[in-house]
Amino acid sequence: MDRYSVACTSRFRELELHNLLEFTYPVIWTKSPLLDRDSQWRVLRPNGNHNMDLLFSLLLLFGSLHFIIMSLFVLYPILPVGHGGSFIENKQKEPRLGMKIDFRHVLPKNTSVMEDQNEDESPKKNTLWQISNGTSSVIVSRKRPSEGNYQKEKDLCIKYFDQWSESDQVEFVEHLISRMCHYQHGHINSYLKPMLQRDFITALPEQGLDHIAENILSYLDARSLCAAELVCKEWQRVISEGMLWKKLIERMVRTDPLWKGLSERRGWDQYLFKNRPTDGPPNSFYRSLYPKIIQDIETIESNWRCGRHNLQRIQCRSENSKGVYCLQYDDEKIISGLRDNSIKIWDKTSLECLKVLTGHTGSVLCLQYDERVIVTGSSDSTVRVWDVNTGEVLNTLIHHNEAVLHLRFSNGLMVTCSKDRSIAVWDMASATDITLRRVLVGHRAAVNVVDFDDKYIVSASGDRTIKVWSTSTCEFVRTLNGHKRGIACLQYRDRLVVSGSSDNTIRLWDIECGACLRVLEGHEELVRCIRFDNKRIVSGAYDGKIKVWDLQAALDPRAPASTLCLRTLVEHSGRVFRLQFDEFQIISSSHDDTILIWDFLNVPPSAQNETRSPSRTYTYISR
Repeated sequence: MDRYSVACTSRFRELELHNLLEFTYPVIWTKSPLLDRDSQWRVLRPNGNHNMDLLFSLLLLFGSLHFIIMSLFVLYPILPVGHGGSFIENKQKEPRLGMKIDFRHVLPKNTSVMEDQNEDESPKKNTLWQISNGTSSVIVSRKRPSEGNYQKEKDLCIKYFDQWSESDQVEFVEHLISRMCHYQHGHINSYLKPMLQRDFITALPEQGLDHIAENILSYLDARSLCAAELVCKEWQRVISEGMLWKKLIERMVRTDPLWKGLSERRGWDQYLFKNRPTDGPPNSFYRSLYPKIIQDIETIESNWRCGRHNLQRIQCRSENSKGVYCLQYDDEKIISGLRDNSIKIWDKTSLECLKVLTGHTGSVLCLQYDERVIVTGSSDSTVRVWDVNTGEVLNTLIHHNEAVLHLRFSNGLMVTCSKDRSIAVWDMASATDITLRRVLVGHRAAVNVVDFDDKYIVSASGDRTIKVWSTSTCEFVRTLNGHKRGIACLQYRDRLVVSGSSDNTIRLWDIECGACLRVLEGHEELVRCIRFDNKRIVSGAYDGKIKVWDLQAALDPRAPASTLCLRTLVEHSGRVFRLQFDEFQIISSSHDDTILIWDFLNVPPSAQNETRSPSRTYTYISR
C-alpha cells in the first residue's frame, strides 16, 4: 500500500481506522500544527517489508480498502506525495466538523512521543514534538522568528514603550494584562510584590530627609519603638540620632498629669524640653530612663490598689481651734481655713506653719488660691482677698447676708454661694477690682457648694436639688433631682457632675440631659466632700472614712456595685470636712484638728508588704 494521508474529524472514525491499520503495518501518527484549530490528523506509512502470511495480508488489505471506500463520504481528499518521503497537506479546506482530540490517547502503543523544548520557556518560543515508533520519526514545529529576530522585536517594543508618556504606558500595560491568563497574572504579581515594598525609613535619610523619618517614628509608643530598633542598623541610627526616646518621654509629660508630676518629683524634668540636643544626655540615657518611669508608675498604681501609703500628720490644734474646714495645696505649701477664724499656711516638706492670716470674725469655711491671691469665705458673711506672698488683705467683699459656704474663681470670674440661699456672680478684673455681675436665686435652702466652667454654673443646696445656670447669661437651665436629702458637696467637669448628700450616697449626673448615671452607696453618714479625676472618685464623710471609687466602672452600667469601692482609708477620728488629691497623694482635713497626707509615692520598704487600711475588691484601671 502506497504512502498516503488521511484527515478525519470524527473520533469514532479515527479509532476504527487506527484499530484496522494497527494489524496491517506499523504507523506513525503525528499531530498537525493546526490541531488546536481544526483537529486534523495524518497517518503515515513508511516503506518496508512485512513478515506476514500472504493470504492474511491480502485479507487485511481487502478489508482496509473496503473501509476506505466506505469512508470516502466523510474523509478529506487523498493527495499523492512525492518519492522523497515528504507529504503535501491540503490546507485549502477546513474540516466540516471540528473536534479537538488529545493525540496521546489515540497513538499506537509502540509509538513514543518526546517533547523537545528550548531552554527558554517563554510563550514566544515554539514547541517541538518528536514522535517515533522505533523505525522512523518525524519532528514537527510551528514557525517562529529566529532568536535574533525575536531580540530585535523585543528591543523595538521596549524602545517604543520608553518613548510613551506614563499614562500611555499604564494604559498599554492594562490592555496587555487583560489579555493574559490567571497563571500569568500570578507570575506578574509575584514579580511586582517586592518592587512595591520599600524601606522608606532607610530611603528618606539617603535623600537628606532624616527629619521626616524621625517625625514618622516619633508617633510610635514604647513597645513599637523597641521593635523598630531591632529592624536594622539604619532604623536604630535614626531613632538614636533623632532622640526619639527623649521625645516620647516629653510627649507623655505634656499629656499625662501622672508623668508630669512624676518628672517633677523625681527630678528628671531637668533633662527634658532642651532647645539643643547637646544640652542634654544622649539617647541611651532616655532609653534606660523610660523603664524606670514605667516601674515607678506601676508601683504607684499598686500602692493605690493595696492601700499602701506613707501617712504624715499635721496637728492644727490651738487654744480656740475646733476643726479644719477647708484646704488647698501645691508642691510647696498647704493653706487651710480653720474654725478659729484663721488661715494657716504650712510648709509641705517640713510640715511647719509658715504664716497665720487673721481678719475674719467667723470660721473660715471655704478658700481658693492661685499664684497671686487667696480668696476666703467666712461665717461672718464676708469674702476676703489676700496677697498670697505677704498675707496682706487686698479686698473685702460684703454682699451676702449670711455665712459664705463656698466659692470658686477662674479666668476673671468668681462665684460665691451662701446660707442666705443666693448665688453671687462676680467679675474679677484684679484683686482690687471685683464687681458684682448677677445674683442667682431659685434654691429654697442654703446653697452649700458651687462649681463652674465656661458653659455652666452648677449649684447644690440643702433643698435636695442641683441647679444648672448658663455661665454667659446667668439664666437658669435645668434642675437635677434625685437625692433624698440635702446636698453637701459636688464637683463638675467635662459634662460630669458628682455630688454627695446627707442621704449618705454619691450620685453621678450627665449635666446635658440631667440624667443620674449611677448611685454609689457605702458611707454610713453624710458625704461632706468629694473630688474626682479621670480614674478615681475620692469622698470623705462624717463617719470619718475616706473612700476611693473606680470612676470608669461607675460610669459603666454593667459593672456590679460590689466592685465600685476600691479602698477605704480610716485614720481620722472625726468628721472629714475637706479633701483634695492627685496621682500621688490625698490630703484631707477633719473635725479632729488634723491634716493628713496620704502619700502613695514615697512608701517606705517596711510598708510594701503591709495593708494599712481595710480594703475591698480593687478594679485596676490600666493607663
